[in-house]
Amino acid sequence: MAALNEEELREAELRRLKWRCRRGLLENDLVLDKFLGVYARDLDSERLTRLNELLELGDNELWDLICARTEPSARHIEMVQWLRAC
Repeated sequence: MAALNEEELREAELRRLKWRCRRGLLENDLVLDKFLGVYARDLDSERLTRLNELLELGDNELWDLICARTEPSARHIEMVQWLRAC
């Protein structure tokens, strides 16, 4: 079996991320889908780690961050700004 090249690994990682971004709250789904369309190629390993941390939040907590009802920690400011821009 042939090993996957770097591009194939990146595509597999993006597919897993897209699946992980599916949420129970439609508003989150819409924002995350647009976010991936705009920023997926800009997600280096550090940004991906921070996004995954945000995805650990419950739907309502994540939506509160996105719509600025709550403010993110300093660690997550960039990711939340990107989400808000979507």
